[in-house]
Amino acid sequence: MSLNALKPLKGSRFSRKRRGRGAGSGLGHTAGRGSKGQLSRSGGGVRPGYEGGQMPLHRRLPKRGFTSIFKKNVSVINIRDLNRFESGSMVDEAALIGAGLIRGKYDAVKLLGQGEMGSPINIRVHAISQKAREKVEAAGGKVEVIS
Repeated sequence: MSLNALKPLKGSRFSRKRRGRGAGSGLGHTAGRGSKGQLSRSGGGVRPGYEGGQMPLHRRLPKRGFTSIFKKNVSVINIRDLNRFESGSMVDEAALIGAGLIRGKYDAVKLLGQGEMGSPINIRVHAISQKAREKVEAAGGKVEVIS
């Protein structure tokens, strides 16, 4: 069996219906749309979600929730993610982006304390948890919180 010998199964492929091409085609005259009415007209039909005048589903269901326009999008990293940086290096937004640890749109970068610190590094972030601060300083690193 070779690739040039492959063929689709019999009956699995068929040509499309060519509508409105005369009575002999079987789909001439009204072209399968029936006679008269909104659906037979060109451009006819109803908009998506229209239920013939009945109150539509999207209006029958109750509204839920709330979206704050003041919400801050915080990009989160953990202590364990910082082990890829060399000892004594400065880790800031640019370094984190370069390492692929943060990406996309965000308002702030926050460091959390999950994992262990391998070597002392200096960190500049917008926010840091108390546990993360303790681990960085215990390893001999420094933390600078920027606003």
